[in-house]
Amino acid sequence: METLKILIPTDFSVQSEFAYLMVKKLDEKINTEIHFLHVLSVPDTVTMDTAGNISTCGEIDVAYVEKQKEIAERKLANLKNLYGSAINTHLLLGKTTDAIVDYASSAKMDLVVMGTKGAWGLKEKLSGTATQMVARKSTIPVLSLMCDRSDLTINHLLLVHDFSKPASENLHLMHKILKAFNPTLHLLQIVSGEVVAVKAAIELNMQQFANLNSIAKFECHIINDKDVENGVIHFNQMNNMDMICIGTHGKGGMLHQSATEKLINHLFKPIISFHLK
Repeated sequence: METLKILIPTDFSVQSEFAYLMVKKLDEKINTEIHFLHVLSVPDTVTMDTAGNISTCGEIDVAYVEKQKEIAERKLANLKNLYGSAINTHLLLGKTTDAIVDYASSAKMDLVVMGTKGAWGLKEKLSGTATQMVARKSTIPVLSLMCDRSDLTINHLLLVHDFSKPASENLHLMHKILKAFNPTLHLLQIVSGEVVAVKAAIELNMQQFANLNSIAKFECHIINDKDVENGVIHFNQMNNMDMICIGTHGKGGMLHQSATEKLINHLFKPIISFHLK
């Protein structure tokens, strides 16, 4: 059976524990290889060689960084004591989100799983969350969650998409989940106008999308709402999905936030974000 390589970025918080419990839920049906990564957030002028030796430009105390490194190494070692020697642990220096994205890509991870505290209001506008930033930048799918989902049953999987131009997308991870857990897949498109007028055309596009992406068992849903974020929230309130898949174009910032990023910050459901072509 093919193994799913999963990266769990950790700051040793309870959110990181939630991420591990989510991975163990996947591990019930899918073989997983689990990697924990901790990033010591330091300026570019601080580096670490392959032997673990710290160098700085002189403005930052090497002894201080070495002490933080020792503390992080002890905490990573404790994860092995907690979760077993089969897990892999890694320590990097740099900017947190960039280090996570770069490592996930270079190590050829299949999935990044991150717990998040969410973000609302001014905090969301100014900084967002690390999970949101990783989802924006990463070409590897990101599974985010806000709370303990160890009791999750994956019976209903929601795929939110604009089906107006059906195409083959990178749904490799979603197919793994479909094969392992055999949930009902719900295809959802949110529209701003009258549903009746566009229902037949969108359902035809959904069928074409399913054919192009080798999806056999699915249900079609089209709802009216003011935007994608509210549409997903309202659909979930009515239908109680177990997990949500949604694509992102990797755009974001002060003046633009994708619906994917807003849902990561606001919705108390596991969300898999993947980059659209």
